[in-house]
Amino acid sequence: MTAPLRIHRWADLSPDDRNAILNRGLGDIFEPSLQVSIVDLVAEVRRDGDAAVCRALAQFDGCHVEPAGLRVTEAEFAAATRETPKAVQTAISHAIDHSRRFNEQVLQHGDWRLELEPGLMVGEKRTAIASAGLFVPSGKGSFPSVLVQIGTPAVVAGVPEIAVVVPPIPGSNGKVDPAVLVVAEQLGLQNVFRANGPAGVAALAFGTESIPACRKVLGPGSPPVASAQLEIQRHGVVGMQILAASESLIIADDSCNVGLLAADLLNEAEHGADSASVLVTWSEQLVERVQPELAKRLVLLPEPRRSYAASAIGVVGGAIIVRDRAEAIEVANLYAPEHMQLATADDEAVLAEIVHAGEVLLGQHTPFSAGNYLIGIPATLPTSGYARVTSGVTAAAFTKTISVARASEGALAVLAPDILALADHEDFPAHGNVIRERLGE
Repeated sequence: MTAPLRIHRWADLSPDDRNAILNRGLGDIFEPSLQVSIVDLVAEVRRDGDAAVCRALAQFDGCHVEPAGLRVTEAEFAAATRETPKAVQTAISHAIDHSRRFNEQVLQHGDWRLELEPGLMVGEKRTAIASAGLFVPSGKGSFPSVLVQIGTPAVVAGVPEIAVVVPPIPGSNGKVDPAVLVVAEQLGLQNVFRANGPAGVAALAFGTESIPACRKVLGPGSPPVASAQLEIQRHGVVGMQILAASESLIIADDSCNVGLLAADLLNEAEHGADSASVLVTWSEQLVERVQPELAKRLVLLPEPRRSYAASAIGVVGGAIIVRDRAEAIEVANLYAPEHMQLATADDEAVLAEIVHAGEVLLGQHTPFSAGNYLIGIPATLPTSGYARVTSGVTAAAFTKTISVARASEGALAVLAPDILALADHEDFPAHGNVIRERLGE
């Protein structure tokens, strides 16, 4: 039997080999020819509006839509409810409820005040951003869960203007995924438009005759979609770039259930051939034991999921054998995965030392699919190592803070010597004069 899991021994890897594992996915988004084509497409949408969006639909999706047909109609919303299975509608309702409650907690302590010195009060006021454009992918399947994940936080945050762009179902000549429309209906989102990925991102950024301009655009997508989100930032629109290639990393030891470990390694692996599924362990015996379990489960997957998963564990990802738990944590933090699961004898001790991950799921009764669909924590997460510097999409992503301060006359008198010292040192006399006048100098 062929061992499906590629094996790396961390101590034996060269710096280049280590970087090849850690820097997965970045080459696609920053590929020069892709960037050039996306720059041109974004400029075309900015110039021609609806007409450019319709041309992109025809060119990239084989879908011929007139500008008046970009907006999803009330009749389509009604049909979506009829076409979506009741079990899926119920699951969507539960997922939205969990996400709503999680995100309400995120905003629990929105405004705050603190007295730093007697009479000196500082704090923040949290407010929603002006508008949000949400991109929901559809190229590789149906993804209502994505709109749950990014739409619910936007609604909870109180964003007044929300627009959603969804590429048509491949081969449908313009039909938008009914399950996505069910999510939009349950969230009260009526501004839903069919548009090609990069063109849709550009339309959300600049606005067209049909699609409203939004100040922040986010949502997972292919490298062209992520490139478009990067490009619109040059024009003053915040684009939250999230690569589409899914990735997971499991830290496990001999205490785990090997069958469940194999199943969990295949969870994110089935997303695509560019996905990465990684096992980090200090037990060579565990790697040997999981190989046949993986092979047994892999052959049961239908194509193309089987090929995707085989690539994710045998080409892009694999097993990384380390010397001990400390090195496992070091490797995990360097990798900074989108999804992380801990399946060890002491998950809380490992968690205490994890500093870079989109999410951490504790124990083998918290699988990735539970996090993806229903738990309520964010599942639209940074990939390709961006977890080192950013977080998953929560209500906080749709809010901003305004700094607030008040100083009493007595507090300002106490602060005055330090303010004057800095104003004089930096040679800003007007800065100092506002203090001296109040002091009667």
